[in-house]
Amino acid sequence: MNMQMKPGLWQQQTMKLAMTQELTQAITLLQYSAQELAAFLETKAVENPFIQLETPSLKALHKKERAQSGAKAADDKNWIEHIADSSYTITDYVQAQFQLKELTDKQKRILRFLLDNMDENGYMTIDSKEAAVLMGENKDEVQLVLDMIKWMEPAGIGAGSLQECLLLQVERRLDAPFLAETILRSHFIEFANKTWKPLAKKLGVELKDIQQAADFIRTLNPKPGASFGNGSSCYVQPDVAVTVSGETIEVHLYDDDLPKVIFEKEYFNELASHADKEVKRFIKEKEKDYQWLMRSLEQRQQTIQRVGLKIVEKQRRFFFDGPGSLQPLTMKDIAEELNIHESTVSRTVRGKYMQTPFGTYELKTFFPSGMAASSEEGETASSNQVKIRIQALVSAEDKRKPLSDQAICSALLKEGMAVSRRTVAKYREQLNIPSSAKRKRYE
Repeated sequence: MNMQMKPGLWQQQTMKLAMTQELTQAITLLQYSAQELAAFLETKAVENPFIQLETPSLKALHKKERAQSGAKAADDKNWIEHIADSSYTITDYVQAQFQLKELTDKQKRILRFLLDNMDENGYMTIDSKEAAVLMGENKDEVQLVLDMIKWMEPAGIGAGSLQECLLLQVERRLDAPFLAETILRSHFIEFANKTWKPLAKKLGVELKDIQQAADFIRTLNPKPGASFGNGSSCYVQPDVAVTVSGETIEVHLYDDDLPKVIFEKEYFNELASHADKEVKRFIKEKEKDYQWLMRSLEQRQQTIQRVGLKIVEKQRRFFFDGPGSLQPLTMKDIAEELNIHESTVSRTVRGKYMQTPFGTYELKTFFPSGMAASSEEGETASSNQVKIRIQALVSAEDKRKPLSDQAICSALLKEGMAVSRRTVAKYREQLNIPSSAKRKRYE
């Protein structure tokens, strides 16, 4: 075949989506979480002199003051007191307790070094021998200060291991069962592995005595320093609120906490009336920027509302019966029904939350991953549903005869959920449920 290639001009018609600045901004805003959007609006207010943000927190505080005007003084506490002070750590708390003790300069130096090596849970990450070598001090002097730390509050701090942490707490408890200290001090591994029958024989006690000690040990705090804040608090801000009254479900956009965007019209008009050509071009661009922003915000809210409504429609039973009634659902299903692209649904649910009668859930929770069910049922069971049923079966089991993974597998099969024993074991571990041997109780 003879082909000739010649230069020339021709026309070709194609369809192409132009990614304008406005479209790019709308897509970006859609995938922002509430916190990210608030930060973006603050940036816009800095860039655009005609944009002003009305902070919702000021309005909320004003409403709070009016609502509490007739309340008792005891109930009129400042809400800020309920927020943890992340700057006050466990080491600060221990240091404060040492103010009542007379320490030598050397002991103060050792104390500071040891506290610098205590983690946020209250555990010492270095022993007295290592500390002595690093500091060039006598081991006994370092051990003395370390022992002083271990007798500070909260009980259990300064320990080098979980075993020692629990022992420090037991030693201060007058209500501790007689076996608790013996078990923790000399038989911790056997106790943790729950090889209790040979342990009971070795100690000359009954299994119920070990069970009693175990119940007490579970009341101890494995992380005594964790109650002190070491980071900033994180609060989930819902984007959609769902309320249920009888058989009626209402869906509302939850945007009261977002800053309100206001255009400074008077300032704009005043500046425009006295501006030269270049300044007028600048302020016109800023006005257009504001209009783009408002359209993008409106489109974002409309899309979240449409997707939220469709999720509620598809997962209706969830809002009456709770998480156990979640149905198989994909983002593709929602996209097809709303006639939008699947990526739009993905951006919409990213970082967004829904407040429901059963708590606040991330929107992606309502899209449980699917897994094959039994052929008789011919339907799909979600992994979330399986986990919920595993949790329920374990909660209802006889702890003297806990269900094995195979028994749970058989129970699920009867309910139309065909999952393997290995899958049951994997989900059980994800739920932090111990094996049947470790769940067994001896009464």
